[in-house]
Amino acid sequence: MRYVDSLWQEIAPIYVAIIAHPFNRELAEGVLARERFEFYIQQDALYLADFGRALAIMAGRSHSVERALDFVRFAEGAVVVERALHAGYFELFGIREPMAVQCPACFAYTNYLIATAATRSYEEGAAALLPCFWIYREVGRHIHREAAPENPYQKWIDTYASDDFDRLVERAIGIVEALAQETTEPVRGRMREAFITSSRLEWMFWDAAYRLEAWQP
Repeated sequence: MRYVDSLWQEIAPIYVAIIAHPFNRELAEGVLARERFEFYIQQDALYLADFGRALAIMAGRSHSVERALDFVRFAEGAVVVERALHAGYFELFGIREPMAVQCPACFAYTNYLIATAATRSYEEGAAALLPCFWIYREVGRHIHREAAPENPYQKWIDTYASDDFDRLVERAIGIVEALAQETTEPVRGRMREAFITSSRLEWMFWDAAYRLEAWQP
């Protein structure tokens, strides 16, 4: 078994909880409240800015030009495409002044990614960034199979179920697998912890959008 496949086995219960979450079930059915999707898409835009920063940190820490270019391409392939997706929904929903403040779950996730990319091992940084790619692909594929006809969120569904996104994800998976094979067992253990933590934060992000999470007090 590949190392990355063992990682996916580890987070199987988290992934099941993600696709079973009311946010994703209702999105697939096309009945998710617009207010919740608006909250999600605005928080996702804030998340994406910091995700891009984490990718840039990893590019800067790369020991080879090829690996640095991989992370630059991730930023281009994920950040640029997703920003266009956000812009389309902002225009559709008439959002003129997007949210300026991350909700607690978004704040926790992005700060974890940046801190891990900047201060932990290179291998841990790559593992921490992988769930955003891999889980979104699997959720996109799942919802694409289950989506109701004329779904108002079809553009979002199609983006993450696309062949272009699949190729991006496969490259990210391949990098983490290669890094795992080149390193020690203790480092692989920390990579596993990073992957699991980011996967949990993925669930928290969707849950926060469904609850319209706000800072308290």
